[in-house]
Amino acid sequence: MKIPLQITFRDIPHSDALEANVREKAAMLEEFYDQIMSCRVMIEAPHGHHHKGNLYHVRVEITVPGNEIVVSRSPDQDHAHEDAYVTVRDAFNAARRQLQDFARKQRRKVKTHECPAHGTISELVPYEDYGKIRTADGRELYFHRNSVVDGDYDVLEIGDEVRFTEEAGDEGPQASTVHLIGKHHIVK
Repeated sequence: MKIPLQITFRDIPHSDALEANVREKAAMLEEFYDQIMSCRVMIEAPHGHHHKGNLYHVRVEITVPGNEIVVSRSPDQDHAHEDAYVTVRDAFNAARRQLQDFARKQRRKVKTHECPAHGTISELVPYEDYGKIRTADGRELYFHRNSVVDGDYDVLEIGDEVRFTEEAGDEGPQASTVHLIGKHHIVK
């Protein structure tokens, strides 16, 4: 970190052990992303009038180039946060996940989902049990009745949208595993 870690205790006495725990967890964040500019951690017990135990609130603010990651763990409903160490752990786990997501986006290693091959039925020859699909790029692919999933061949009509898997056939590329697209259309 370019700026030293800042730890603030609010409405609770300073604890060397808790501070050491926070420092250890902050140092571990640098293993996931080595360009952290600063990290500020605030630990507080906002309501000191509980009948059972105090619930802790931890806020972690991480400054990275071009962004700031803020994580807050509040005791609203989680009574595990009666333990300051658990609250710190939960806050730093969330901060680590956000930091990893930020690093992936920065490296452009975000998972993308490939759009399945799709097209429209351009020809049906029911008495010979085959048809053709016009692909999104304008090619015509042969498919057989047995390639249509769930036996939907008889309900197919010219112009219906389908998704499929393309594979090499005896006479060139052909479509297999043909699915009729219902009301949920593929969006590019």
